[in-house]
Amino acid sequence: MKFGVLSLGCSKNMADMDNFMGIMIGRGHEIVKDALIADLLVIDTCGFIDDAKRESLEEIFKSISFKARNPGLKVLAVGCLVQRYFEELKSEIIEIDGLIGVTSPMTLADLIEKEEFFYHREPEVVYDYSNRVAGKYSAYVKIGDGCNRDCAFCSIPSFKGRSVSRASESVVKETLSLVKKGVKEVVLVSQDSTQYGRDLNEGLDLKGLLRKLNDLEGDFWIRLLYLHPDHVDDALVDTIISLPKVVDYFDMPVQSGSDKILKRMGRSRNSAELLEMLLGIRQKAPHAILRTTVMVGFPGESEVTFNETLDFVRTVEFDRLGGFVYSREEGTKAFGQRATVGKELATQMLETLMEEQDTISAERLSHFKGKVLTVLLEESGASYTLGRAYNSAPEVDGVVVLKGHNEEGVFLKARITETYEHDMEGVVLDELA
Repeated sequence: MKFGVLSLGCSKNMADMDNFMGIMIGRGHEIVKDALIADLLVIDTCGFIDDAKRESLEEIFKSISFKARNPGLKVLAVGCLVQRYFEELKSEIIEIDGLIGVTSPMTLADLIEKEEFFYHREPEVVYDYSNRVAGKYSAYVKIGDGCNRDCAFCSIPSFKGRSVSRASESVVKETLSLVKKGVKEVVLVSQDSTQYGRDLNEGLDLKGLLRKLNDLEGDFWIRLLYLHPDHVDDALVDTIISLPKVVDYFDMPVQSGSDKILKRMGRSRNSAELLEMLLGIRQKAPHAILRTTVMVGFPGESEVTFNETLDFVRTVEFDRLGGFVYSREEGTKAFGQRATVGKELATQMLETLMEEQDTISAERLSHFKGKVLTVLLEESGASYTLGRAYNSAPEVDGVVVLKGHNEEGVFLKARITETYEHDMEGVVLDELA
């Protein structure tokens, strides 16, 4: 079978699809990029917020349109949007050939080979490791999924279920496999990574998993994403800072800096407690990178609460920040709450926030000018190479541009010669002479 894959949404979906593709290739099937020669297109959907749902639907209909020129093509939508809206999609998109909810990569491969294209059961979010494809030099490894938190804005527990962790040996096997394939950065992801191990009988929590992976042989980075800020403690911070393979990069979505909004969101820590935790990391490790996500326009938002968030962001001086406008989602606690700012005003708030953050990011990044950093080289051109230092996660952060260098898949020392809002330029040390 010739099949194509499109992964939408979060990095956890990308990890799932890399595993799915590896399993399918191992069974003799072929990945193709041209829909006109494919037997099957698999679209891994996202159902988190309106924009993500809209993108998933657009890609489904775009894929269906290829049938006009490839009559034998089957289009299969899988994952979160399907899990959340299975019956609605089945009745409204009659041209689709299959709908499969949230399953493990192995289950998905089995269903496809059995041509059981309509499947909706309890979500199956974790799995044992079998085989996977590796991109270039960084790869997402899913350590768990689902969530036990009770955030008022979030629909994810309704279609992903409760938090479930992968067995540590499965994570180790996948990591070792990736390192052998040339991957230089393993990015650990989960819906909330701080919950790792609490449902297992291994006696191993996130700190223990990090130590286990750090002890593996090989020259590679470990990056940890999606830490719920309400549940980051000193012991976890100290573990991350102390392990040489784990980069000192803390990704913690605070969502707001206003006590009123945090309480309405169902978050545990108030702004003062969050500030103490974040600045405590800076005190322990001034070089550590703080990344966050902020939501604007949540019910109860006002000019006062937004300014409180702006002041919070200015005080912390996050190195990296992503922002988005609140999306009203059925099945959440906030669904019935009245919006207090319109979409247009919320969008203006987001623009103001991001403009402020651009200034902060540029200032934070300027501290690296003249410093020597280890850079993972990832993409080479005729007269340059793009790479990343520890301060940048793949896809969401900036890059380091090394002019006059064209190597890939290695770590090199480079002196940073220029910095901007998100990116840096540098020169490899052995080219300085």
